[in-house]
Amino acid sequence: MSKTILVDIEGAISSLAFVKETLFPYAKEHIKDYILDNYEHEPKLFPIIDIVLEEVKNGNAQGISYDPTQVDIIIEAQLYTAIQALLQWMSEDKKITPLKELQGLIWEEGYQKSAFKGFIYEDAYNWLKKEKESGSAIYVYSSGSVKAQKLLFEHSAYGDIRELFTGFFDTKIGSKKAAESYKNIALEIAIPPREITFYSDIEDELKAASEAGLEVVQVRRKEDYEDSVESEYKLIDSFTGL
Repeated sequence: MSKTILVDIEGAISSLAFVKETLFPYAKEHIKDYILDNYEHEPKLFPIIDIVLEEVKNGNAQGISYDPTQVDIIIEAQLYTAIQALLQWMSEDKKITPLKELQGLIWEEGYQKSAFKGFIYEDAYNWLKKEKESGSAIYVYSSGSVKAQKLLFEHSAYGDIRELFTGFFDTKIGSKKAAESYKNIALEIAIPPREITFYSDIEDELKAASEAGLEVVQVRRKEDYEDSVESEYKLIDSFTGL
């Protein structure tokens, strides 16, 4: 029977460790050089830097100041201001759209250089294939940018598996902890919320999705979580047998 699936990436079909120990450190290590080396000839960077500087100007980067007199004096000074803010947000694990967009660009370079492969749990890959073959529509909703999502699936250890997915959503649709975001997704894909099942490891996300009318399943992998937990939602530790 076909159905509509909405799935998170980190902690659900991919590991927390891959994101925290591979992707994040790679972006953090390369963020400065990537911006300084590519700013003049990478148009995708222009709006990202502009938004970061606006956030700094509005006081959304603690301890980092914005000096508007630098605008016509030295662009590099602005770039270093943006770099400081981006590194701070990474350390604080902020889910800020321009940061996620920039991480996607840096990871694209890493994938192209074969610095790493996108990690997908084997049971998740087999389940995704089975659901796709049965006619299910599978959507992704992750705090990582849509670009970063597609890169992970394009360069996975199983090859390019983007064809398994019908569509992708990131925080541009709204916060993952807000019920309105899941209502927006349901409207976007033209499926009633009650006919969508959302899989995630984060209780606040599951609560928001449930409030929006979606069916929810909590993924609590032994590889990612050592402690057991009682959940008010259906609880699984892998996709095997689903």
